[in-house]
Amino acid sequence: MQRTESASSGPTRSRLDQPRTARPGFITLPTYDPEAFGKLSEKIARFLGTGRFIVWMTVVVIVWVGWNTLLPSDWRFDNYPFIFLTLMLSLQASYAAPLILLAQNRQDDRDRVNMEQDRARSDRNIADTEYLTREVAALRQGLGEVATRDFIRSELQALLKDLDGHRETSDLL
Repeated sequence: MQRTESASSGPTRSRLDQPRTARPGFITLPTYDPEAFGKLSEKIARFLGTGRFIVWMTVVVIVWVGWNTLLPSDWRFDNYPFIFLTLMLSLQASYAAPLILLAQNRQDDRDRVNMEQDRARSDRNIADTEYLTREVAALRQGLGEVATRDFIRSELQALLKDLDGHRETSDLL
């Protein structure tokens, strides 16, 4: 059964299993890409965890405090006790903490995937080792009845020693 809507109620839709198209006249919101946001947050979190960030924050705070204490009062914008500086540092911390947590969660996900891959690789290595162990055992069992080169050499050396020993005793008689 095909459903159509009147012109006053909106656009027509020929199939119920298909989503409606965007309505004309409505503003479409930008799409949210969680992967791109995650990568950006990781870059920011990596920067927040560096000595460079600490140095820059220290420079900014020193300049801020110096500006608002050493310059004439007309130039000052944040008098002591530096309420605006406290607000800015709190704002920075309120954004930094969730970004760092997001980056840690993404790293945990990557670590979990790597651990699963390592476990699978380890299981394959164990299976391969067990297979090779069975094959070597089968070869040893099969070679147990075959005279090897080393065995023949040792037997021949033993016979040569016996012959040398018999020659010496026969030469003495």
